[in-house]
Amino acid sequence: MQELKRNKTENKSGQYLEKLSSKVAVIALIAAIYATITVILGSLSYSWIQVRISEALTPLPFLMGFPAVAGLTLGCVLANCFSPVGLPDMIFGPLLTLLAGVFSWKLNFGKKTVACIYPVLVNAFGVSAYISSFYKVPYLMSVVMIAVGEFIAVVFVGYPLLTTIERTVVGLRKKENPKTHTRNC
Repeated sequence: MQELKRNKTENKSGQYLEKLSSKVAVIALIAAIYATITVILGSLSYSWIQVRISEALTPLPFLMGFPAVAGLTLGCVLANCFSPVGLPDMIFGPLLTLLAGVFSWKLNFGKKTVACIYPVLVNAFGVSAYISSFYKVPYLMSVVMIAVGEFIAVVFVGYPLLTTIERTVVGLRKKENPKTHTRNC
């Protein structure tokens, strides 16, 4: 009897560790992709006129929940260590990414398009608050330019990416276990 209890406890512990390691892997993968793309694209990622292609990952919390939020935030911290804007970008950029990620995760109303809008709005207004003074451009001009860049990255690249991942992951889950399929990883 005790052997059976120990096996159940070990099994639960093993399942917990497997889920935890899977979430840590998702966090690390998203952070690495975000940071790498941002840094490689250099000035396209850091100016007041920017199309930060790595922002295409920002709708992922819609599907992946907290691990995607954490990965995006960590990726932004790493990427912004290379920002010419310096400390304000290292502090406020990740905080804005965290905010947009939480909104996309928790306030999406079950719609991918809503999950895509939060990063555009949060970054357009938030990033412009400090980047406009650094580059000495009017705040509203910065808002418009960052919104356009975010829209390109998040809607034109991120939405199709999100849809493809959703079809692939959800399709695989349905094949594996049709009765227990859920949207969040």
